[in-house]
Amino acid sequence: MRKLIMLLAFAASFVSSGYSQSGCDRSYIREQIDRYGECKNVAITESNGDVMLYGINGWAATSCCPSGLQDDLRSLHDNRETINDIVLTENGNYLILYGSNGFKGRGTPDNLWSKITNDFRNETVFSVTFNDNGDWIIITNNHYSASSSRIMDWLEDGANSYGQLWAACVTNDAMVAVFKGGYIYSGNVPESLKEALRKTNLDVYRLKIAGNSWFFADKSGKSYQYSM
Repeated sequence: MRKLIMLLAFAASFVSSGYSQSGCDRSYIREQIDRYGECKNVAITESNGDVMLYGINGWAATSCCPSGLQDDLRSLHDNRETINDIVLTENGNYLILYGSNGFKGRGTPDNLWSKITNDFRNETVFSVTFNDNGDWIIITNNHYSASSSRIMDWLEDGANSYGQLWAACVTNDAMVAVFKGGYIYSGNVPESLKEALRKTNLDVYRLKIAGNSWFFADKSGKSYQYSM
């Protein structure tokens, strides 16, 4: 009997991690975060919709997100893959990180795609971020890499001051990098985000920005803050 209960609970963990869609209003994403009481990550934009991730492979998206992204998320969910992260740009390009170094995407910069699928194929890729201008950052269990020496120098300065790089977000007009002991910023980063990062007690492993909106969470996704 105990074994049956355990099996039913395991199955329920997948059933409850379903997907849902609604209009383009971001309030829908906020409602889903509050509904599930956890959010391990989001993809937020000013022009191409929003997505939130919860549980093993649960997701919720506004209907104006690219149809290809929604189709890929639905397929990964139905195949019971673990969905880890999503990058979505203002031009509708996207990348999904799933399972153990699995990637699905459209419009990912060629040199970024080559890095994650070839150079880093024997490492665990924790985080990827890119924008529509060809800028990108990859973080693995052992290394980090970026699209230019300018960004690499910026990250190395941060690592020298604050330790290990944990997370980063690159948009068309802003960059934020999160380290074990602090944060660095470049471009149009919301003051409210800077203040929230200064005050938080969370170990921030995920962070996203879109204009004046932002989200960050710890590794579990059960502790998070957002302003969207």
